[in-house]
Amino acid sequence: MADKESLVESFSPPEELLTPLRVPQKTLLGPGPSNASPRVLAASALPLLGHLHPEFLQIMDDVKAGIQYAFQTKNALTLAVSGTGHAAMEAAVVNMVEPGDVVLVAVHGLWGERCADMCSRNGAEVRTINKPIGQNFTLEDIQKGIEYHKPCMFFICHGESSAGVLQPLDGIGDICHKHDCLLLVDSVASMGGTPLYMDHQGIDILYSGAQKVLSAPPGASPISFSARARGKLARRKQKVPSFYFDMNLLADYWGVGLQKGQPRKYHHTGPISSVYALREGLAKLAEEGLENCISRHQENAILLHQGLEAMGLELWVKDKAARLPTVTVVRVPEGVNWKDVASYIMNKYSIEISGGLGASAGKAWRIGLMGHNCTRDNVELVLRALKDALQHFGVRIQARL
Repeated sequence: MADKESLVESFSPPEELLTPLRVPQKTLLGPGPSNASPRVLAASALPLLGHLHPEFLQIMDDVKAGIQYAFQTKNALTLAVSGTGHAAMEAAVVNMVEPGDVVLVAVHGLWGERCADMCSRNGAEVRTINKPIGQNFTLEDIQKGIEYHKPCMFFICHGESSAGVLQPLDGIGDICHKHDCLLLVDSVASMGGTPLYMDHQGIDILYSGAQKVLSAPPGASPISFSARARGKLARRKQKVPSFYFDMNLLADYWGVGLQKGQPRKYHHTGPISSVYALREGLAKLAEEGLENCISRHQENAILLHQGLEAMGLELWVKDKAARLPTVTVVRVPEGVNWKDVASYIMNKYSIEISGGLGASAGKAWRIGLMGHNCTRDNVELVLRALKDALQHFGVRIQARL
């Protein structure tokens, strides 16, 4: 048998790990992540603390307060899931869904499809109402679906980033609660960029992500549960199937319901640096003010839309009121390869714009203006770059920029 030294010698150190890490500077104007501000990046590099040290528990409390402000809620069960926005979606589903539950999902893009898949994997009887990508749902559409299917939970995406469509939320909570149904909302691409009022709009479960308007690295994702949602959680016949996402256990780690001085309970090692960064992203939102942040996103989105249309390009969402301010979806002109244009812009300008997703794949570009990146300068920059790229590939541009 070979000795231990010879075993180690048979595996050489990877050459690629013997040089320092180098990461190029790029302007991320796709659907996310967005560039982090220097303040957020600096927070990510702060010294690590233990996940139960009192200083870190205070930072967790800061994050909870920041999420309550961003969501406009007083819900006690408000925290950051350790993971990306997908983790928050999964956390919502595994806590609320039991085998045999009827769940109604509004599908008008990829994220409805994704939630339906997650609910099905957790044993739900999934029903859907559907709209073509780029259109939103009316209250009548939703009421008919709920009355017909009689679900215990209804899912809808507020900012459908695969289509660039904004779904109005007013009135949906009232319809759901009238029919003893919980309302689950995805706000990953919308929170902070367009009005969202969890308590006032009757949203029962709301989640988001760190890497969009908050301009923090993905890794810790906001989520909140109403008293109604907590009631369903308490009435579960079976344990939450995921230990990692069990809100009964996470509540003890995040200090939900604990009196001052009561010890937190260990659940898992939180992503320390990601929580620092999320805290600073939320702090920047609080300092700017939620209404000011929303206005900035709406104003710059209008400038972008006007510039794109002035070039003769077509926006995917026809109805101006239904356009998502944070992510704009642009139809690729006939005869143009979306990837060639996106690659040209990346290679020449170090700017990311993305292709379509789901039903819009290969047919659209997605341009994001979120958080730290949502500036007039970036609007003008991406318009210049897109004009240059289109002209390079032989597209006639209607206007000067």
